[in-house]
Amino acid sequence: KIGADVIARYRQLRGDDVRFAIGMDEHGQSVLREAARQQIEPQAWVDRIAGRWGDVWRSLHLSNTDFVRTTDVSHAEAVQNLVRRIQATGDIYLDRYEGYYCERCEAFRKESELEDGKCALHPTRDISWTEEENFFFRLSKYTQPLLDHIAAHPEFIQPVSRRNEILRLLESGLDDISASRSRVPWGVPFPGAADHTVYVWFDALPNYLSVIGFPDEEYEAWWPADLHVCGKDITRFHCVIWPAMLMSAGLPLPATVWAHGFVMIGGGKLSKSEAELLDLSNLVARRGPDAFRYILMREVPWDSDRDFSSVESFLQQFDNRYQADLANDLGNLLNRTVAMVEKYRGGEIPAGAGTELDIAADTALGAYILHMDALLLHDALEDVMTIVRRSNGWVDAKAPWALARDAGASDELDAVLGALIRALARTAVALAPFMPEKSVEIWSRLGGTGSIPAFDELGQKWPTRLPEQREGVLFPRIETSAD
Repeated sequence: KIGADVIARYRQLRGDDVRFAIGMDEHGQSVLREAARQQIEPQAWVDRIAGRWGDVWRSLHLSNTDFVRTTDVSHAEAVQNLVRRIQATGDIYLDRYEGYYCERCEAFRKESELEDGKCALHPTRDISWTEEENFFFRLSKYTQPLLDHIAAHPEFIQPVSRRNEILRLLESGLDDISASRSRVPWGVPFPGAADHTVYVWFDALPNYLSVIGFPDEEYEAWWPADLHVCGKDITRFHCVIWPAMLMSAGLPLPATVWAHGFVMIGGGKLSKSEAELLDLSNLVARRGPDAFRYILMREVPWDSDRDFSSVESFLQQFDNRYQADLANDLGNLLNRTVAMVEKYRGGEIPAGAGTELDIAADTALGAYILHMDALLLHDALEDVMTIVRRSNGWVDAKAPWALARDAGASDELDAVLGALIRALARTAVALAPFMPEKSVEIWSRLGGTGSIPAFDELGQKWPTRLPEQREGVLFPRIETSAD
C-alpha cells in the first residue's frame, strides 16, 4: 500500500485527478471461524480489525481517498448487480464442487498445487477437503479472450515477469470456478439463491467498482481504472478471474495490473517469529514513518522480491540505508547549504540558473520522471540520490568557504549557493511522494511557501529567502559505540 500511495501522490504532482482506494475483504470462512473463536459476531470482529488497520495506514501517512469495506451495504449492492449481469450472459451454472480448500487463502486448490499435502503459500496450515453444491462461473470460456487481450495490451499485466506467469497459466487452460458457497453464511447473498453466498473472491474483486459508485452512472467518470496494485501471490485473481468477470459483464478492463514482490528472509516469506521481530509499528517507530517509507521503497524493488539472509541483516541494512542516504547525504547537504546561505548571504538566496549542477539535477529529475511513469519506484529514488550526491560533490569541488574569502568571487559564490538551493528544492519535490512530511520540512526550511509545488510549477516557485531555521536536524544520526 505504501507503493500505491507513492504512485497516487506522484500522479497528483503531475497534475492528475487521483482517486486512491484501499480496503478490506471482510467476508469468508476464515473470518467467520475467527469471530467464533473470539466469541463475538463477525461484524463486530471485522469492525475491530478495520479500526486497527485504519490506525496503521494513518501512521504511514497514506493519502487514500477511499477505504472500501466489503461489508458495506453499497458494496453488496454492487456485487449483486455485477453477478446478475454475469448471470444474464449464461456464464453462471449450478454444479457440485469436490476438492481442497485453503481457508487462509480463501481459495480452492487443485491437488497439483499442493506441496506435501499443504497449500504452498501456507505450509503450516491444514487444508480441508470440501464437497458442496455451488454456482460456477464459466472461467474456461475466457481463456482465449484473455490471451487476446494481453497480446493486444501487453501493459495490462506488469511487470513482465508476472505477465509471463499469467500467460503460462492461460496457455495451460482454465477451469471453471465456484462463484458461490452454500456452507458459508457470512457473505453477500447470491442473487436468486437464498441458501448461497457469493464466493469471497467474487465478492472482494468488485470493490474496484463499488468504491466509485457502480452501478450508478457516476462510476463511469472513474472507470476503467488506470492502475490496480496487488501482491504477486494473488495475480490469478486480479489478472485472470477479475478481468474475466468484467468481460462477462460487458465492462472494460483496467489499464494495468501491477503485481509487486515481497520482502523475503532466507529465500522465503517471513515466519511468525520473524514477523514479530519485524513488527510494523516497531519498524515505523525505529526511524519515523517517512524514513520507513523511503527505506522500504529504496531497498525493495517494486518489480521483484528483496531477499535478506536474516532478520538481523534486514535491520542492519535498514539502519545503514537511513544513515547513508538520509542522515549523512541528504541531511548533511541541507544543513550545510542553509548554514552557508545564512552566513555568506544573510539568508538571501541568489537567483540564477544554468549552472553545471542545475543541468545535472534536471537530467536526474528527467530520469526520475521516466522511472516513476514506468512504476520503477526504487530506480526513481536512485535518481533523487543522484541529485543529492552531485550536490555534495559540488560543495566539495567549489569550496564556497574559500570563495567567500575572495572578494572577486562574489558572483561565483552566488551561482554555487543558488544552484545548491535549487537542487534541494528539486529533491524536496521528487521526495514528496515517498516522504510526504519530511519533504515539506525540506521545502519550508529552504524558504518555500505553501504546499510542495507540482513539477511544472517548480521553476516559478524557487525560494528567495531562508526563513528562521527551527531547532533540530532533519534526520538525526544513529549514534554508535564507535562514535
